Amino acid sequence: MTERPIACIILAAGKGTRMKSALPKVLHPLGGLPMVRHVLDAAQALVPERIVVVVGPGMENVAQAVAPHATVVQENQLGTGDAVKAALPLLDGFAGDVLVLYGDTPLITVATLRDMVATRNGASNPAVVVMGMRPADPGAYGRLVQGADGGLERIVEFLDANPAERAIGLCNAGFMAFDGVRMAGLIGAIGNDNAKGEYYLTDAVAVARSQGHACAVVEGPVEDALGVNSRAELAGVEKIFQNRLRQAAMVNGATLLDPDTVWFAADTLLGRDVTVGQNVVFGPGVTVEDGVEIRAFSHLEGVIVRKGAIIGPYARLRPGSEVGEGAHVGNFVELKNTKMGPGAKANHLTYLGDSDIGSGSNIGAGTITCNYDGYLKHRTVIGENVFVGSNSTLVAPVELGDGAYTAAASVVTRDVPDDALVITRPDEVVKEGWAARYRKAKAALKARKGEGRRQ
Repeated sequence: MTERPIACIILAAGKGTRMKSALPKVLHPLGGLPMVRHVLDAAQALVPERIVVVVGPGMENVAQAVAPHATVVQENQLGTGDAVKAALPLLDGFAGDVLVLYGDTPLITVATLRDMVATRNGASNPAVVVMGMRPADPGAYGRLVQGADGGLERIVEFLDANPAERAIGLCNAGFMAFDGVRMAGLIGAIGNDNAKGEYYLTDAVAVARSQGHACAVVEGPVEDALGVNSRAELAGVEKIFQNRLRQAAMVNGATLLDPDTVWFAADTLLGRDVTVGQNVVFGPGVTVEDGVEIRAFSHLEGVIVRKGAIIGPYARLRPGSEVGEGAHVGNFVELKNTKMGPGAKANHLTYLGDSDIGSGSNIGAGTITCNYDGYLKHRTVIGENVFVGSNSTLVAPVELGDGAYTAAASVVTRDVPDDALVITRPDEVVKEGWAARYRKAKAALKARKGEGRRQ
């Protein structure tokens, strides 16, 4: 069969009242990325011709989050069937396969979606394909009733099911694939004769069967269909998502010393032979090249770490930073918008903000770049093979030339030429016997004050 074009409708209009949040439910993050973006990523892997996201009134922030994809507003929120109906004008004339997904079910996988599309294009030419699942506790899920040929006969809601139907383990997961040619007719025929007066998308199966069309089921993992309606459910989904990322990292050649304590962002990229220690957190936008070691309790966000670098322990790498090949960023060192050249080192207790550190340079313990004057940020440029002494303060904008040295405890406010030494600390003064005299005088003063209080 010739491969047919694909379109996707993503339902994202739910208010998410149980989240107790001013933020729309689908914008709550999973792995640092809004939930709806995960669904979009899965959909985009199928290279669809069109994607339409259904949002609720006043959800401009959701529309911005899913841009540049088209959005349509479901004005009256009369159920899932009504939401799909709102999207149909943007699919006018589309004759391919249409997937209906949910913005609050972010664990859906590309493999499951492909199975649904393949089944929709199967020999029975079903008008509707429904994803089914077999949860350990079927609970109140709708049951999928199949015929002798395995085709889907109907979806029975739990409250309407008889004992035999409730004993069915195959449950409705919610995702559907439609034949785009027949879809508008099916959706338009869905009624609202129910207690809530809403239009349920699940009724599309009954409509299709009444019109003589076949329907089918694709079984998928329960995890794929887990939705989020509360903060607790979001935490549970995050745990599953993190486990997926951990497994993928190890399959692709990274060593996680204690996988359960490593937290990834959705877009974290790790090369081969990367070693990640305990309690490491990756925020969004991190790329780590081959052979890097990231030691325990480090936090990285918006950074690139080049081959063979060593990070941590207890290092913090903030957005805009890049650590060069073979460079070292040690314990209690913070980088912000800083580029460290190959082989550069900052091993202890240092803040480097808005800086360029040349290759082979060594930054001593306690060094800080004073990059902010209260109004503007300024840059510090350190050349190659520079030695910055401990407790140096580099007041930006300032530049240290190649091979320069700063003496320990210097405050550098002017540019330093190549191969020069800068010393800004005052001359040392030693006063013989001062400490003993000071202690004696203070002890006598304390004694006099104590005598006065007793009188």
